Amino acid sequence: MRWDAQALSPARGLASDNSGNTPSGPAPAMEALLPLAGLVRSVSTPEFSGVTFHEVTAKSVLNKVPSGSAMPFEWTVNPYRGCSHACVYCFARKSHTYLEFDAGRDFDSQVVVKINAAEVLRKELAKPSWQRHQVALGTNTDPYQRAEGRYALMPGIIRALADSGTPFSILTKGTLLARDIPLLKHAATQVPVDLGISLAMTNEDLAELIEPGTPSPRARLKLIARLRDAGLGCGVMAMPILPWLTDSDEALDALFTELAKAGATGVTAGALYLKPGTREWYMSWLAAQHPELVGRYRRLYGQGSYASKDYRSWLAGRISFFKAKHGFTGSSGFSHRNARPTDGSGAPSEAKAASPLPGQEPLF
Repeated sequence: MRWDAQALSPARGLASDNSGNTPSGPAPAMEALLPLAGLVRSVSTPEFSGVTFHEVTAKSVLNKVPSGSAMPFEWTVNPYRGCSHACVYCFARKSHTYLEFDAGRDFDSQVVVKINAAEVLRKELAKPSWQRHQVALGTNTDPYQRAEGRYALMPGIIRALADSGTPFSILTKGTLLARDIPLLKHAATQVPVDLGISLAMTNEDLAELIEPGTPSPRARLKLIARLRDAGLGCGVMAMPILPWLTDSDEALDALFTELAKAGATGVTAGALYLKPGTREWYMSWLAAQHPELVGRYRRLYGQGSYASKDYRSWLAGRISFFKAKHGFTGSSGFSHRNARPTDGSGAPSEAKAASPLPGQEPLF
């Protein structure tokens, strides 16, 4: 497993542990200077160099998607805000500005942790008004990012959902999900569980540059195989496909070849989506790493968030070709659309093509 060790901007107004020792237990409390609701303390430790965790107590963790939204789910749970996966293209970056952080390095290095997420969720799910709608996890930031290794919020969240009879879906890049395979197998005997892995490239060098805090593509392929070996379904969200970087026939063929070998139950794929906040950060990265592509991207995206219609149509055709070549035609991809029971093999009991999310937006 590979983690990025680049230096990130220090937390604003936060003290650090100058002892030189790696603490074995919780880090000492620090003076909190950020106006975060429910803030208990802000913590930085040598084990997570460059990352500051802002521990908060949440009043609610079950989020209702606004009425009229085009999202294919009604309820979400996000135990973390901000994400140390540091994916340059992450569509959720702008959401960090609502907390008075910036959408760039702060999003990567200032992680808000809802330390009481499982307890609050269990209480919310016990209310008579709860109708057991599907709950989606991984819709904004990754629930299995590195912070989960420290805080272990997901086991309690999974148990709360399953015990209440609530179906759920999880999308992640984090191989830490493997820790919870026994728990997920048990949950799947209680409620429909839909699992997806986010993986859109096999080029290890490019992944190191553009999604530096994530487990490598090779590690995620192994995770897919482990989930399938455990009898769990596992779709793949192959987003975003990056113009001129991961959209060649060679790159797409390599991706679908490896996903088929790993046993993915289906693939949903689509083009890079550059909404405000993400666009500035991505274009800055592109200028530094691939300056020859900057002009092409500006022409392809214009002033909007979407690649041109012609490009998206072309890419959809190439994706359809490689899905057919590798046996994914007619299979269910991943879009948080449904948590469906399985037929015993791990494949959805009613295989149907999963529609991409609106605009084919990436989820991480």
